[in-house]
Amino acid sequence: EGHEGHEHAAVAEEAESKVVAAAEQTTCPVMGLAIDKNIFVEYKGKKVYFCCPECKPKFEAEPEKYIAKLPQFKQ
Repeated sequence: EGHEGHEHAAVAEEAESKVVAAAEQTTCPVMGLAIDKNIFVEYKGKKVYFCCPECKPKFEAEPEKYIAKLPQFKQ
């Protein structure tokens, strides 16, 4: 019985972290490093942040390749 309760708690925590992730991007979609809020582009009306200026043109060249990694574009 205790095991079922534990599983349920893990699912609730997972759902909670997804809500947080959906709200805010924390890592660069190109390099996967921490973002710098001063480096961004607007894509489809949403800001996409990067870790360094070099990542910006990489994203702009192939945005569809990277948006899967971005919480703000998850449905």
